[in-house]
Parts: sequence; C-alpha cells; structure tokens
Amino acid sequence: MINKLISGIKKTNAPVVVGLDPMMDYIPGYIKEKAFAKCGETLEGASEAIWEYNKEIIDHIYDIVPAVKPQIAMYEQFGIPGLVAFKKTVDYAKEKGMVVIGDIKRGDIGSTSKAYAVGHIGKVKVGSNIIAPFDEDFVTVNPYLGSDGVNPFIDVIKEEKKGIFVLVKTSNPSSGEFQDRPLNDADNRPLYEIVGEQVAKWGNEVMGDEYSYIGAVVGATYPEMGKVLREIMPKTYILVPGYGAQGGKGADLVNFFNKDGLGAIVNSSRGIIAAYKQDKYAEFGEARFAEASRKAALDMIEDISNALNS
Repeated sequence: MINKLISGIKKTNAPVVVGLDPMMDYIPGYIKEKAFAKCGETLEGASEAIWEYNKEIIDHIYDIVPAVKPQIAMYEQFGIPGLVAFKKTVDYAKEKGMVVIGDIKRGDIGSTSKAYAVGHIGKVKVGSNIIAPFDEDFVTVNPYLGSDGVNPFIDVIKEEKKGIFVLVKTSNPSSGEFQDRPLNDADNRPLYEIVGEQVAKWGNEVMGDEYSYIGAVVGATYPEMGKVLREIMPKTYILVPGYGAQGGKGADLVNFFNKDGLGAIVNSSRGIIAAYKQDKYAEFGEARFAEASRKAALDMIEDISNALNS
C-alpha cells in the first residue's frame, strides 16, 4: 500500500492528505436541515449530515489529493450511526481511488491490539466468510505500550500489504511532557529519538519498493526535531500533522522530506474541510463549501511545492 500512496503523490504532485474530521458546526446549515428532515435530530441525523458533507468534499478533491485521513473520534462521538458514516466515508474514498489513513491511534497488548489491527486493516472470519470490517489502507498506532502493542499490527500489514503510521513526535503543545524527556543513555537523547529508531527497525521488516510499510507521525510544529528524525528514519514515510490551523506552514516542512522530494505526506484537516469559514475563502459561502475546500487544497499544494523547490 505504501507503493500506491507514493504513486498517488507522484501522480498529483501533492504530498498532501486531507483530514476528514467533521464537527457539526463545520457542516453547512442546508446539509444539516436536509439530514434532520430525513432522519430527525438524532444520532442518525448527525450521521447522515456527516456523510453528505464528507462525500461532497471527496468529490471535489479526489483528483488533486492522493489521500484522506478520517479521525475516528469525530465519528465515534455520534455512536454507532457515527461509525456507519465513518465506514461509508472510507469506502467512498477508496471507490474514488484515494488512499485512506484511518486516524485511530490504537495501541494495546496481545489479543486486544490484534483485534484492533484485524478490525481496521485486516480481515475477520465469520462462519465460512472472510470479511474486511473497516478496511482502511493505513492506520495510526500508539507505540507507548511497547512492541507488544505494535507487533500485532505488523503481523497484519505483512499479510495484507497495508501500513501503519506510528506516533513518534506529535504536534500538540504538551507532547514534550513525555516525548521530549531525556533518557539515561550515553547521549541523554529524548524519548522521541528512541521511538524513531525503533520505528526504523520495525520498518526494515516490511519494505515496499522505496519506503517501508511502517511510517511515523511527526508534527509540523517541530521542524528541527523533524530534521533529526528524518536522518534517523531515512526509509520511513512521515505523516506530518499540524499544517495550517495548528500553525505549520510550507517553509516548516522541508526537513521532513528526503532529497528525492518524497518521504513525507502533510495533513490539513479543518483548514481544508472548513475553509469556507475563513475570510480568505468567504466568497464561496456555505453553498459552495466544497469548492472552497478544493481551493484551499490547491493553495496548500502550491505552498508546499514552493517551499520544496526554493
């Protein structure tokens, strides 16, 4: 699957993934009104509104962006109907030829971690049938329970030829409380460097044509740390959150890429899916919200391209 992702990036010249992280106040009023008229002001109504919103955005970006990243919590908050919208979104994006990164941040031990891996990127046996439950292409994984929590995912990606992005240095302001803590090794290095080294080792077990099936999450808000981790993980694809709304910009991203122009894919969520709410794209209005999302995606692609080519 890493080969498909890289192929999509090369085809579109867009090392970009759009985070489909819907909140109800992002969704235009006319979509909610239609959904509530159909399903009531219920969890089912919220699910219907989310699905229609996501579908419209996908329809406007699938030809310019290679991947989407739905964050499962934004769907789980609406219960089982929300998960129905998540699954419909995953399936529709894949129908459009996009790679889907399920932002699930799972990580547990033993059979629990195996169940997460099977449920999201693997297959389950039901009677005589073999079924892929959520069927994302990649998922995000929390490594802080150690190898016990990651190995079940590695077993599944070996079998399914899918992939994972392991949290190494996240973009949130308090990430340093634990991730930046120095360890008592000879060099007193921070924890995130040790995790990065382990990700590179895991990745050597499952290589695609150019890069590993095991990637890393490193926030755009920490470009200098990104530079260090890029050197530690030369064959690891880096998923870079924090662009746009969290303060990251194209100029911050150069260190995350290799000299071949590959090696990273940058995420923007509300900066694209709720672009119509920004002054810059206000001319589109609610009725053309998905056109605003397309324009914001194109602007992001241009910003990153200019930074990489400067």
